[in-house]
Amino acid sequence: MNFSAKQVVFISFMLFSMFFGAGNLIFPPFLGHSAGDQLWIALAGFIVSAVGLPILGVIAVAKAGSFNELNLRVHPIFALLFPFFIYIAIGPGLAIPRAGSLAFEMGAAPFLPENLVDNPVSLFVYSIVFFGLAAWLSMYPSKLINLFGKFLTPILLALITIIFVKSLIDPIGSFESPTGNYRDNPLFQGIVEGYLTMDALAALAFGIVIANTLTAQGVVDSKNKSRYMMYAGLGAGFLLAVIYLILGYLGAANSSLGQAENGAIILSNIMTYLFGQSGTFLLGIVFTLACFCVSIGLITSCSQFFSNVITKVSYKTWVIILAVISTAIANLGLTQILQISVPILGMVYPIAIVLIILGLLDDLINQNRYIYISVIGFVAVFSIIDTINNVFLENTLSGVLDILPFYIEGIGWISPALIGLIVGYSLSWVRRLR
Repeated sequence: MNFSAKQVVFISFMLFSMFFGAGNLIFPPFLGHSAGDQLWIALAGFIVSAVGLPILGVIAVAKAGSFNELNLRVHPIFALLFPFFIYIAIGPGLAIPRAGSLAFEMGAAPFLPENLVDNPVSLFVYSIVFFGLAAWLSMYPSKLINLFGKFLTPILLALITIIFVKSLIDPIGSFESPTGNYRDNPLFQGIVEGYLTMDALAALAFGIVIANTLTAQGVVDSKNKSRYMMYAGLGAGFLLAVIYLILGYLGAANSSLGQAENGAIILSNIMTYLFGQSGTFLLGIVFTLACFCVSIGLITSCSQFFSNVITKVSYKTWVIILAVISTAIANLGLTQILQISVPILGMVYPIAIVLIILGLLDDLINQNRYIYISVIGFVAVFSIIDTINNVFLENTLSGVLDILPFYIEGIGWISPALIGLIVGYSLSWVRRLR
């Protein structure tokens, strides 16, 4: 079965909505605010990593046939453990509850009386309603293409377009001089900031949803399925890039309004300037929609994964389980969730990136298991040591780890990956000689 261009657009909308959460709203405005008149160079770097890596992740999964097939190229044990960590990290353990907490803080708390904002009952009731609706809509994943493609994504895109057009009609301000690392190397700093969005993890996880959606739509041929997954990845990437350009521009224009600690404050200032008090309401809708779409996508992908691994528990049961767990963890509060999420995501993310790269280069390395195991192994050891250093040792090993190129910038895993590539190739070469 062949898809029409309209159906491909809907699939792309669906994938875009699954990617575009509150974090994607916050990062670009803060980048623009910091980069100032170096905005476009910084955004170019940001798009390379924040859009490029997720697209490459979708393509890598599509080329391999599935996320499981990609993991099996490393080792069966790795194929069992690594997806588990990813789906826990971006699912009920961290990302889904974080989306609910952010939706409450940005979409509900500003409109509550002060005595209710700090009352834990408010967050509890809100999270029950939020995740209850998300679970209900996740029960029928085959209908997500209509939900996202025809309804939620167009609304979200329309709201952001309205904000952008309003900023052109009523200019916010001028671009100021860059601050921090954006003064000397805006391109590289943009790349690092995009890397920190960690959307490549979601790209690996969402592959199962896109593949199952295509199957439900009648696309059963593996080659066609891979082709349409790539189209969806490129389409979603294009939308992400456009939205990042808009949000980055808004943040840079806001730099003349004064300093701000994070992207959420910048967006609040922008919306108040453009729309007055109603701007807070509009921003709340945008945040809530973005968090809601991401939650549905994550609940769906995690439930499909766990129902495939533990077949005795049905997909719909997993949806309920994940929604309940996410509700419970969301009530720990956003600050506590972020304290837990950063080190875990930081440990898993480099492994995901090198796995994507290996998957894309598979035609060159010819599924060489020595290379897969060696590269993944070296990067995993580095990530574990770095996480232990940051979380438990209060950075006492940083003096030693600093000798690795780009470690200070947060991408110190590059050297272990290259060493692993050399070791893996050498081992395979020795084996061929024998």
